[in-house]
Amino acid sequence: MPHETALIATIAAGISLAFILGFAVTHIRLPPLVGYLLAGVIVGPFTPGFVADTGLAQQLAEIGVILLMFGVGIHFSVADLLAVRRIALPGAVVQITVATVLGAFISRVWGGSWGSGIVFGLCLSVASTVVLLRAMEDRGMMDSLDGRIAIGWLIVEDLATVLVLVLLPALAAALGGTGAESTDGAGLVVTIAITISKVAAFVALMFVVGRRAVPWLLERVASTGSRELFSLAVLAVALGVAVGAAALFDVSFALGAFFAGMVVNGSDLSHEAAADSLPLQDAFSVLFFVAVGMLFDPTILVRQPLEVFAVVLIVMIGKSLAAFFIVLAFRYPVRTALTISASLAQIGEFSFILAALAATLGLLPPDGQGLVVAGALLSISLNPLAFVAADRLERWVAARPRLLSLLERPAGAIGDIPSGTDAERLRGHAIIVGYGRVGSAIGETLAAHGIPYLIVEQDRDAVKGFRSRGLVAFAGDASRPGILEEANVKDACLLVVTAPDPFKARAVIVAARRVNPGLDTVVRTHSDDERAYLEKLGVGEAVMGERELARAMSRYALRSCGVGDAKERPIQPAF
Repeated sequence: MPHETALIATIAAGISLAFILGFAVTHIRLPPLVGYLLAGVIVGPFTPGFVADTGLAQQLAEIGVILLMFGVGIHFSVADLLAVRRIALPGAVVQITVATVLGAFISRVWGGSWGSGIVFGLCLSVASTVVLLRAMEDRGMMDSLDGRIAIGWLIVEDLATVLVLVLLPALAAALGGTGAESTDGAGLVVTIAITISKVAAFVALMFVVGRRAVPWLLERVASTGSRELFSLAVLAVALGVAVGAAALFDVSFALGAFFAGMVVNGSDLSHEAAADSLPLQDAFSVLFFVAVGMLFDPTILVRQPLEVFAVVLIVMIGKSLAAFFIVLAFRYPVRTALTISASLAQIGEFSFILAALAATLGLLPPDGQGLVVAGALLSISLNPLAFVAADRLERWVAARPRLLSLLERPAGAIGDIPSGTDAERLRGHAIIVGYGRVGSAIGETLAAHGIPYLIVEQDRDAVKGFRSRGLVAFAGDASRPGILEEANVKDACLLVVTAPDPFKARAVIVAARRVNPGLDTVVRTHSDDERAYLEKLGVGEAVMGERELARAMSRYALRSCGVGDAKERPIQPAF
């Protein structure tokens, strides 16, 4: 193939095959990411037929990394992380440590060095943010406590991996890498100190200068009214900061792009910037996964089946068990522990980035990188089954009260009705399950009309805050036996379920009806099918947010157009 067409052929073949296979795997309920990786395998040097230019593919992959990390930085929320910091921070650190130790041990058994084993274990410890977010969206759990914990956990993992990416080149020689000369202890300390100093200088520059200069630049460009110029400005910030960070501060492209995204996140135009960068981010991120797939030799499944199996076990069983017991140790319900375990039972983009860097530093042999890619392909493909298994295991445990009592530690005083609560507030009262944005608005309305209510919330830290404001609240999973009895559901007049998870909402209703069959209920839902199902259960009202929003906007539209006395027509679903 002529040299001048190699770039076009690589992009065309990669994107076309990624589209075909990504679309195909969605029909068997697998993430499109699996199709992208398979596309890379097909155009890679280890399979017959057309072979894309590996060198060009890796450069395109670098652009994908920059845009991917830029997107992570734009969506990074310190507030979301702080809200679940008490479990996400220690949980992620312990889980990373466990996975790293398991990976290092198995690598040592296979004859590798401890240095390469540690890096190998780190590659197996970090779950894919892309896969996790897709799973949370598909299950309607983005706004749930379990979803917030899982996302916060992933943020900590991402930050830890970014730190490893920064320090790994400085530590390569000490870990036995071939890409740098060995140094003594003092030299290593100096090297690490210099590296950290450079990173600190870069971070300081970004937060002192970048947080002012970048938003100012985007606002000036936006004022021109040119969409193309604004898109170019966003792309220039992402690529310019990443390349400049690497050239001036020896910082990785990934870290530079991440902080560029964080700086843009501080601008009022961050949503427009994210929307404009998304198409390019998606396209080059796909090419990144294609490039990773090109590194995978499928024969490793035949040559080293036991090693591949061991990697999958570490990723899907070892990590998940560690996360399961960590969450239980923090006195969260079994349901939450199983959800977090299923969420982390895969590895993805950060594992690829770390494995590629380790390979260039001589810390990971080609077979090691192949095992990481094989583990990613299999774990991502099997991740939907992990959620199915978690749901079934949760029901199995729930049906065995003795086992459930052993696994779920008592919540302590925070799990009981506050002492001194007036008995009259526990008769003819409303029970609100979930006191977030929706639940708190309902509570304020009830209080304004003198109707007593009680809050059941899983987030223990939130319960402490509610009690400090004089609200009657206790921590617990309302779908569990005994929790609603604690709230005196038999004498309640109303049950309000605002939990966004439809499976939990159903379980709460069933648990309440066992004690009080005639209890009136109002439930939050997200789809017409779920709404119909809940109405069959006999709920008093199943409220779908989009439908109510449409009704409110329709009423305003009618009044605005002078048809204020017109009857409201039912809102029909779009599909």
